[in-house]
Amino acid sequence: MNRRQNAARAGRALRATAPRPAPANKLTAQEETTILATLNSERFVDQAPEQIHATLLSEGTYLCSVSSMYRLLRRAKQVAERRRQARHPARKVPELVADQPGEVFTWDITKLAGPTKGVYFDAYVMIDIYSRYIIGCQVHTRESGELARDFIAGVFAKAQVPKVVHADRGTSMTSKPVAALLADLDVLKSHSRPKVSNDNPFSEAWFKTLKYLPTFPQRFGSLVDARAFMDRFVQSYNGHHRHSGIGFHTPADVHFGMTGHVDDQRLAALQRAWDEHPERFGRRRLPKKLQMPEAAWINEPVKRLEGQEMQAG
Repeated sequence: MNRRQNAARAGRALRATAPRPAPANKLTAQEETTILATLNSERFVDQAPEQIHATLLSEGTYLCSVSSMYRLLRRAKQVAERRRQARHPARKVPELVADQPGEVFTWDITKLAGPTKGVYFDAYVMIDIYSRYIIGCQVHTRESGELARDFIAGVFAKAQVPKVVHADRGTSMTSKPVAALLADLDVLKSHSRPKVSNDNPFSEAWFKTLKYLPTFPQRFGSLVDARAFMDRFVQSYNGHHRHSGIGFHTPADVHFGMTGHVDDQRLAALQRAWDEHPERFGRRRLPKKLQMPEAAWINEPVKRLEGQEMQAG
């Protein structure tokens, strides 16, 4: 290393250790104290530095630049949201379990496009989460709490009164007429958390199945057409749709207790195959995908999961 490089290094080290002169425009300690006190005063504690700066200037007062305000707040570890805001408590996660049909119903409303742009019909649909059976379906020209109440009351009259009714937080779902009806019938009311779509998975999945049908029309010509289509689809879904979530049984078989008969037929067919070609099968039992689950749930409860883990252990 030559003398020029040594000299340059020595000069840099000297400058690094030498005390720097205070800037001519540096705020004094008293000014900093005054500014910070102003920022944290009752008048300005909820406002951003830009707002405070503009307000003071409008009143003929200049304390310092906005960047200096931020620097002082940063040094005091106060750079954060300064506005008073409502603290919304965390919503409780709905945890619902059904061990048989008739225990937990879920319902929702979906839009059906009408004959012209901007015209829609509202389909009210209620599902038994255990059997996936469509308990009720009605199509109306509008959505309202009164229509929702009448729909639910009609479903209960034809089917049965469940322990729990779950829905999202739409205006009809949280309306007073619906709440009063459920309270009168001693039915527990459950709602999804705000902005959490998978808290109502059964209704959402059913609407997707409906609207992805090749035969689902882009628009319905009239309310009569919409009602007729929905009636046909509900009958077909309940009686013929093989649902993977219920062992590829139909919702009607599960809802009306026919799965045992169907399983016997399946096992008989498999038994013939096992006997004819035993070398092709390692296990002689009904495949898991064809078995009914023990229960259906919306957000499987933590206690239930912990119990399953203890049994597995």
